[in-house]
Formats: sequence, C-alpha cells, structure tokens
Amino acid sequence: MKNNILFGPAGNPIGFDGKTIDVCDYIRGLGLEAYEYQATYGVRIQKQSAHKLKKNAQKNDIRVSMHAPYYINLSAQKEDVLERSIDRLVQSARAAEWIGAYRIVFHPGFYTKYTPHEALRRCKGAISKLMDDLDSLGIKKFTFAPETTGKRSQLGNLDEIIDICHSFGNFSPTIDFAHLHARGRGCIKEIDDYHRILRKLGDVLEDIGNKTQPLHCHFTRIEYTDAGERKHHVLNETEYGPPLDLLLEALIECGWHATIICETPFLERDALIMQQTYQSLL
Repeated sequence: MKNNILFGPAGNPIGFDGKTIDVCDYIRGLGLEAYEYQATYGVRIQKQSAHKLKKNAQKNDIRVSMHAPYYINLSAQKEDVLERSIDRLVQSARAAEWIGAYRIVFHPGFYTKYTPHEALRRCKGAISKLMDDLDSLGIKKFTFAPETTGKRSQLGNLDEIIDICHSFGNFSPTIDFAHLHARGRGCIKEIDDYHRILRKLGDVLEDIGNKTQPLHCHFTRIEYTDAGERKHHVLNETEYGPPLDLLLEALIECGWHATIICETPFLERDALIMQQTYQSLL
C-alpha cells in the first residue's frame, strides 16, 4: 500500500544543533518527511534565509508547513489587537511564500465577552480584511490552515474551523486531534470517533475542492481539565489520549493523504514512533 501519510516535528528537532536553513538535511537523515517551521513568537526569518530553507527542503523532498505567531486573536474586542493580528498573518503569508510552506497554521482567537456565534462572525470579518490586504500586496501563494484549539475558551472547535475554511478561498483545516480530545473532555476513545471527524471533514474538503490535498494534522498525548488542554505528554505516556493507532487505522481505511506533525516534547523521536506505527499497519 502506498505511503500516504508523512510525519515530522513541530519545529527544529531536539537533536539538531545546526542552522534552521539546513534542518531538512537532518530530518531526511532520520527518515522523516515533514517539518513545521515555528514562527510562534514572531515572524523573524529573513527572505534570504527563507529561500535557503526552501531549497534545503526541496533537495530533501520534505513537506514544509509554518506555524504563525501565537499572538493572534481575530475575534478580539479591541480594534488595535485585530489590526496587529491581521498584520502578523500578512507577515506569515509573505514568509510562507519565501519558505515554500504548503500550509500556514494559526489559532483563530478567543470568545471573551462574545457568544461563539458572535466571535466567529468577528473572526470572519477580520479574515475578509486579511484577504483584501494580501491581494493589495500581491501575495498569492498561500493556504491558511486554522487549527482546532484545545481550550474551551478559544474559538476553534471542529465546526467553527470547518465554517471558516468553507467561507474563504485558500483555506484548509489543521486538525489537532489532541486539542479535539481535550476540549471534548476525552471524547476520542474508539475508531468510530475518528471516523466521525473524518466524515465531516471529507464533506467540507470536497465542497471546497480540496479533497485530494493532504489533511494537515497535529498529534500529541494530552492532559486536560474541564476547561480543556492543560499539558502535552510524550507518546509512551499511554494513560493520556487520544489513541494513535486508531487514528492511523481510520486514515488508512478511508484512504486519506495526510501530514502528521508531532507536538510531543520528544518531537522527532515520537514522530519516528508514529511513522513506525503507521508502517506496521500497512
């Protein structure tokens, strides 16, 4: 069976001590096939370095994504916060174009004083402004990938992410299965729970003409409280969910193409375990 799922770390591997522009040499040397560049504390990469990273990824056939800054809130109450959030996404899109990132992952925002419906409407209004800004700047090679979020105070449950992606071109979801598990207070237990998520995603991806593109995913073991996500754990801490093998079985059964980015504290070590588990199921 064809290898339809690629695995890689969220950020530079813990065993790598070189320059980021060369990181894909290391990742390919491990046998992994994906890498998520982290701009979580600001978009700082310069154009020249970004181009070098792109060439390094292409040489090694590594699928690159990018995580935009954490300091984004597209449902913020204050207009200046919205403006800064939009600007950070513009910066991210420009850098992603330089890097050749196929997805730009971001967290949409928080509900704060708004109802979920009001927060989603405010977020979509900010995205409309973002798209206008990108068009005026001539930035066109991007796919934003809003991520399902882990805290129940955050905008970003599965239905909200699907709604956003259905509403705009150049948008495709990032499904963080640990976040869904945490905000659902341990809701992913059986393979049918994964199938339910994938069926819903399949419908919307088909609607937006993206069914043949890889599903971008994050995975880790996660600890949660009634409020949602609390802490990421490593794969061998099996007392924490969600179950990895059932996710991989569901993806295989449904013929999905996917990128799975490892967000455990062990990064590349656990990404390799994920890859080995997947290959054992083929």
